[in-house]
Amino acid sequence: MRSFTLVVLLFVFCLQFSHAQRRNITHNKQNWDKQRVFWGYYLGINSKNFEISYNAADFFVESTPNLGFNVGLIGDLRLHKNINLRFEPGLSSNTKTLAFTTIPGGAKDSIRSVGGTYIHLPLLFKFSTNRYENIRPYLIGGASYDYNLSSNEGSAFDNEDGEFRIKKHNFMYEFGIGMDFYLPYFVFSPSIRGIFAINNEMIPDKDPNSQWTAPIEFFGTRGIFLNLAFH
Repeated sequence: MRSFTLVVLLFVFCLQFSHAQRRNITHNKQNWDKQRVFWGYYLGINSKNFEISYNAADFFVESTPNLGFNVGLIGDLRLHKNINLRFEPGLSSNTKTLAFTTIPGGAKDSIRSVGGTYIHLPLLFKFSTNRYENIRPYLIGGASYDYNLSSNEGSAFDNEDGEFRIKKHNFMYEFGIGMDFYLPYFVFSPSIRGIFAINNEMIPDKDPNSQWTAPIEFFGTRGIFLNLAFH
């Protein structure tokens, strides 16, 4: 629901901005799109969760996400008047809570907190429409690598000791939509994106018949990023 609200607010903002521009049109940053290379930065929030599939029909893990933050830099290379290649190295942070609701026992055996601070390294293609006055919609998508600074991959403990282990190196694909707004002194570019894990991020417990990890077939991040970029 929170993610949907953010999308609606972003859409309303875009409509209001477009309406204001039409009343008094001044073409800002007219030579901006002729640049071969440009730089920028972004700030944003994220809501991450886990996609989980199972080997056992009677097993279920409830994952509860929290809002996190994103911050990073932007390097953009123009390949064509409507196609750009972008590298957006950044940092993202988020914490999730896992509830193993089908495991008998007390809270110690059923609840796990999974924190994550990631170095996020996406390589993306940006497909833009032609500019219309001071706005330019676009689609963006590609692949990314996440290095989890909070990973407990090397830990000697597992769920028998109350620790759910996740991998340090992860790969994602992501895609989204956005809008460039050409303002008098800079370009403002809000976007919303979905990210989806390619690899299984869970490290199985040492016991191959573990009640926590044996029933899980796939465990990977999925989430929504709302970024506000400035160029």
